[in-house]
Amino acid sequence: MPPSSSRFLTLADVAEVLNVTVRQVYALVRSGDLRGIQIGGRGQWRIEHDQLEDYIARQYARAESHGPDQLNPDQFDHDQLSPDPPLHDQATIDKDVSFDR
Repeated sequence: MPPSSSRFLTLADVAEVLNVTVRQVYALVRSGDLRGIQIGGRGQWRIEHDQLEDYIARQYARAESHGPDQLNPDQFDHDQLSPDPPLHDQATIDKDVSFDR
């Protein structure tokens, strides 16, 4: 993660802070839940530290207002909660595994 004096974070930096995947951070930005800016010709996203802190504060407030007894599983976007696809397909994994007998 870059020094804390840096104004902007990459999606990967935000994912590390929130302990989620980059794909989940991208979904938060695209939905408007987390404000970011798109820079450069390749469409790279950056998130300001203040925006990330605001998002975290909103999530705490939301959790406090709902309380643990009022959580509804239907509220969650299960696509966002699903893990990233594996980096290797099973054939690649099988090929790389060797067993010494």
